[in-house]
Amino acid sequence: MNIDMKKTGELIAMLRTSAHLTQAQLGERIGVAYQSVSKWERGECLPDVSVLPDLASILGTTVDNLLMAGRMNSEYKGRISVSDAAEGLRCLKRMGELLGYDNIIYLNAVRGINEGMNTNVTDAFTDEHIFEVFVAEALLWSINGGYYVDLTDINRSFSSEKLRKLLTDAAKKHGIV
Repeated sequence: MNIDMKKTGELIAMLRTSAHLTQAQLGERIGVAYQSVSKWERGECLPDVSVLPDLASILGTTVDNLLMAGRMNSEYKGRISVSDAAEGLRCLKRMGELLGYDNIIYLNAVRGINEGMNTNVTDAFTDEHIFEVFVAEALLWSINGGYYVDLTDINRSFSSEKLRKLLTDAAKKHGIV
């Protein structure tokens, strides 16, 4: 494994700020000085192996993700992000707007999704909760199909604890830990 200290530091800084923690607060929670956190974030050194599990837990990610600086594991077919899945759903809605909701291409796309999922995908276009569920479903199919989804992205993007757990459990089952 080739560890890029600069990129790992940038990831730590991004995750720390996303968690609304100062360097001092993060350092205190894992038992190191804020200067150590600062050095990690500048890419001058890496965290000691003894603090990595706690650091990853506090930042809502994995040790592997920290050390790989968010880069995907090469054994996966590809990578998909939460925003990619959400954009796909938004594109389906946009297709109806552009082609017309009575256009045969749009109708068949919607029908195929509805039959495959035993649901009505157009409900996701007007209800944020249903939209989030559809995005989670798309990610779940992707994970089961061999695609990498970053656990940090999942934890940061979903408001539903139930959906975060569902996706995290699926990712762990497929070795994304």
